[in-house]
Amino acid sequence: MIKKISDLSIKIFADGADKSKMIEMSKKSFISGLTTNPTLMRKSGILNYKDFALSVLNKIKDKPISFEVFSDDFDEMYYQALEISSWAQNVYVKIPITNTKGNSSNELIKSLSEEGVKLNITAIMTNQQVDLTLDVLNLDVCSYISIFAGRIADTGIDPLPIITKALDSMKYHKKSELIWASPRELLNIVQADEVGCHIITVTSDILNKLNYLGYNLDKFSLDTVNMFYNDSIVAGYKI
Repeated sequence: MIKKISDLSIKIFADGADKSKMIEMSKKSFISGLTTNPTLMRKSGILNYKDFALSVLNKIKDKPISFEVFSDDFDEMYYQALEISSWAQNVYVKIPITNTKGNSSNELIKSLSEEGVKLNITAIMTNQQVDLTLDVLNLDVCSYISIFAGRIADTGIDPLPIITKALDSMKYHKKSELIWASPRELLNIVQADEVGCHIITVTSDILNKLNYLGYNLDKFSLDTVNMFYNDSIVAGYKI
């Protein structure tokens, strides 16, 4: 049974776009890397993409950080990727598995990987997408393959068989690591660890629950009863 963070073999990447929290997370020994994306950046009110990224990279230099391209045109994605990659040695460039038209990004992935760009292939949800990606990645260049397990689960499909099959497909890709992305609960970290997934991206709401790893359920039950009781007292409820 997993009772504390140090029992985990999986790498935990902090997912977010709040600069101060990213810097805070980067200083924690159990955080191995960081990721962000345009949606998170927009929610955080980021207006200047490059300024934000460079300011983060100026503070976080010893752990990998993934920044995503945001064009829908493959030629422009290519130039964005080269630019983003040039910002720091610890940068991985996130490339979506397709553009918004559903056209495969594989040619772009191949070109960038062959040029030595460290990539994070994102928004993957099927094993076919995994296999097509592996076919074009440079075996000598580090990369991440990011399966959105949480979104898969949102459809009622168990992501574990997809994760397991992807890990098997990746066994000869020694410089590629599999990311369990979009987790929904703390249990997902344990599940990902148990199947041998390399990395899981975790948002602050789940990171805040890490202290509950291995928490005694009888005590948790009592904590819950106390919460209900105290809230009823504070509210002044009467019948």
